[in-house]
Amino acid sequence: MSEDKDIEYMRMAIQQAGEAAAAGEVPVGAVIVCDGKVAAKARNGREERESALAHAEILAIEEASQKLGRWRLSDCTIYVTKEPCPMCAGAIYQARMKRLVYGPADQKAGAAGTLYNIVQDGRLNWQLEVESGVLEEENVKLLQDFFRARRSLYHP
Repeated sequence: MSEDKDIEYMRMAIQQAGEAAAAGEVPVGAVIVCDGKVAAKARNGREERESALAHAEILAIEEASQKLGRWRLSDCTIYVTKEPCPMCAGAIYQARMKRLVYGPADQKAGAAGTLYNIVQDGRLNWQLEVESGVLEEENVKLLQDFFRARRSLYHP
């Protein structure tokens, strides 16, 4: 996929993350693209769904699988506004995605190269292409602004 397309789809993921922030959720968004078409868009929904599983990546994978009628998404790319956590990296691996594109690394929970590398572990039977740092500054700003605002609620 071209760099321009990566930026276009990451901007869609950032829009989802912005919607998450507006709803009081940690601002993470995900977009899944298969054969050049958007198959799913999702944002974090843990608070409103009261579910630890309602991460943007998980919700997007579920939506894409339902829309496409299959669990193997081996012709798909997932765009995520920050590096996936272990649960989400595992789900991306399980969906047999072709490619993962994300913004900033996650120093506390990153599982696509920072703390772990689930999606490229040679001991597993599937590895993905990974592209990191796409629109990193915009994604970092969104996260920083969200957490700064949250902290100011509790520590004015």
